[in-house]
Amino acid sequence: MTAESVASLNLANSKLTVVGAGSVGTSIAYAALIRGSARQIALYDIDAKKVDAEVHDLAHGTQFTPTSIVSGGADIEVVKDSSVIIITAGARQKPGQTRLDLAGVNAGIMTKLVPQLLEQAPNAVLVLVTNPCDVLTVVAQKVSGLPVHRVLSTGTLLDTSRLRWAIAKRAGVSLSNVHAAMFGEHGDTEFPIWSSASIAQIPIRDWTDDAGQKLFSEEELAMIAYDTVHAAYSIIEGKGATNYAIGLAGARLVEAIIGDQHKIWPLSSVLTDYRGISGIALSVPSLVGPTGIERVYEFPMDAHEIALLNKSAAAIRATLKAVGY
Repeated sequence: MTAESVASLNLANSKLTVVGAGSVGTSIAYAALIRGSARQIALYDIDAKKVDAEVHDLAHGTQFTPTSIVSGGADIEVVKDSSVIIITAGARQKPGQTRLDLAGVNAGIMTKLVPQLLEQAPNAVLVLVTNPCDVLTVVAQKVSGLPVHRVLSTGTLLDTSRLRWAIAKRAGVSLSNVHAAMFGEHGDTEFPIWSSASIAQIPIRDWTDDAGQKLFSEEELAMIAYDTVHAAYSIIEGKGATNYAIGLAGARLVEAIIGDQHKIWPLSSVLTDYRGISGIALSVPSLVGPTGIERVYEFPMDAHEIALLNKSAAAIRATLKAVGY
């Protein structure tokens, strides 16, 4: 059987369930619907009135989408037989609040929720979007008892997209020509890998403008990194939530998992002896497939970047300890 036929088979039998009918969950469901990310899309939330309205609103548009099977409700049985479960449920980040501030209440929610979800879909890949997603990935993996490869989070996937967008805009080039990534925590300690960042294979520090002047000084790189790390805070302050971009990122991740597309992205899962780091979920280059994270790669980093990775690990470890994990 060819890779294409395997991907087709996976898609034909696929079901995505999004847990949480808030702005993030519905944006993921909507993006997945219009992209045809899975054959079936279900939405689950304990707020029956809200989730029923969202399901009907999505379903009414299926004449115009690749996916035509939309279901959902407040009965957890809507999760049954899911291939991928994306969890967005939890307390929402408020203006001025860091992702790690959310840890305690959302860890408690995951402790109760994850076993219930797996009763309905014991073979599903779990994808955490609820923040702080790295902390909750560790919690969900421990609570579920699943192998580490089946519990992951979007991590810095969206942050990497934000970083590349900023670089492409500054350089005046297509985003597809930008090769750069954010690693570590999805939060305040995340960091870009400048040592290998490039535009069309040219190291970013060597990229010049039309006059031959280097475009990306250390100050410019630092500002891009700062803006990337703090992008969500400014959006939350302006509109109350970040939802469209994570919706697209989540839908695209589902396609890579279900379609076995061999994509390598910075995603967060519980690491084992990754540059000496174990038991902590951080975003590093990860190969995704139908069973989740199939492999993580030890990406080249300079000494400063390795120190930043350990700083991220320490932040996650401290929060896990604070919430009893």
